[in-house]
Amino acid sequence: MKMTQEKFLLGMVVAHKPGVLHRVSNMFRRRNFNIESISVGATEEKDLARMTLAISGDDRMARQVVKQMEKLLDVVSVSVLDQNRTVLRELALVKLPAADPKTRSDIVNWANVFRSHVVDLSPESVIVEVTGTPDKIDAFIELAKSIGIKEISRTGVTALERGAGAINWTETV
Repeated sequence: MKMTQEKFLLGMVVAHKPGVLHRVSNMFRRRNFNIESISVGATEEKDLARMTLAISGDDRMARQVVKQMEKLLDVVSVSVLDQNRTVLRELALVKLPAADPKTRSDIVNWANVFRSHVVDLSPESVIVEVTGTPDKIDAFIELAKSIGIKEISRTGVTALERGAGAINWTETV
């Protein structure tokens, strides 16, 4: 019987110090799990950082990852985010060839339809900033493939659950 692969979002609060990202990613490497995306940034507390990881697997694997993360000393808190109650965003910069006026016009129109922004314009190319869900970014990239893509840079997903709740980080690090 084959297990169903699902996407899971993990929200983590970790110590904001050197080596933490390495220790977290090393845990995934040791268990041969793949991280689809990861974003890390400072929080409202100067000694803490927030990580958002997107992973694929089954429920058992997700529970195992949470248990393993909880064992790491630098991890203050970790939880699987309820995707129905989560605001998630990703940012992508997409560089497209645009040597002729028609192509430039098409790109500007696409950017408007996707509520995106042209952030750089050169004689040979245009860079579009696309922000939204990964599905929205994937849709823009699929459309852009019709003229060719020079480069893409994606940030990875960042997410917060809606409502008053928050990941508990009141423990000392």
